[in-house]
Amino acid sequence: MQIITTKSALQAVVKACKQENKTIGLVPTMGALHNGHASLVKRAVEENDICIVSVFVNPTQFNNKEDLAKYPRNIERDAKLLESIGADYVFAPTPEEMYSAEEMNTTFEFDFAGLDKVMEGKMRPGHFNGVVQVVSRLFYLTQPDKGYFGEKDFQQLAIIHHMVERSSLAGTFGPLQIIDCPIVREDSGLALSSRNERMSAEEKQTALAISKTLFKSLEWAKSASVTEVQQRVIDTLNAVPGLEVEYYEIVDQTTLLPTDTFNHAIGCITVYCGPVRLIDNIKY
Repeated sequence: MQIITTKSALQAVVKACKQENKTIGLVPTMGALHNGHASLVKRAVEENDICIVSVFVNPTQFNNKEDLAKYPRNIERDAKLLESIGADYVFAPTPEEMYSAEEMNTTFEFDFAGLDKVMEGKMRPGHFNGVVQVVSRLFYLTQPDKGYFGEKDFQQLAIIHHMVERSSLAGTFGPLQIIDCPIVREDSGLALSSRNERMSAEEKQTALAISKTLFKSLEWAKSASVTEVQQRVIDTLNAVPGLEVEYYEIVDQTTLLPTDTFNHAIGCITVYCGPVRLIDNIKY
């Protein structure tokens, strides 16, 4: 496995792969890798000739400088994991390598068709502008046949699908495919997240209430309305000492707009466990 830190070196690798008609799978990450990331990488390794993993904490998608500073980073550990599961290349640039000073200080503009106005977009203005900025750049640099993303960040995934549908991005053998990968959980049910590293053992135990309540809501949905289930989830979690719900929205999986039916619906939640902001979701 080779670690690449410059755009020019990455493009040289991609050019050589294309000349040999090799398919490329890309897994964009911000590092602090866990088994959820590993599941994406293993799938990319299985389904492509070459697997490229980016490890880059993207500053333009953070609207909270403290959150950016505290985001866990451990490239040595990440590289060992990636090598052990068969990744071919790791792209680990600095912010200065990825962006000019002007790009770092200018909001990336994109037509989200309203997908950025709800849930995470409402709570984190400008967040998805930064996500699209970095992902589109990674797609341009790597020209992948397939891009792999986890469903835990469901709104982000919907926006990336929208971005690709509006573009002419293509790999070696046709249009770029976005591969949706299921949420990976601990045996306890807690959704894996790099942010889990910031929680104490006690806080992790407290956070288990999030997934447990979401799974219970599948039963509640059999006899209650969308509004009733939504409020019950919020009330149940807010009653747990140490947890505070920022939002829980039951929306259509395609439009991300509020829905009054559980058909094709997904419940998306953000909860603070102490100072750590956790997201999760459940499909109805």
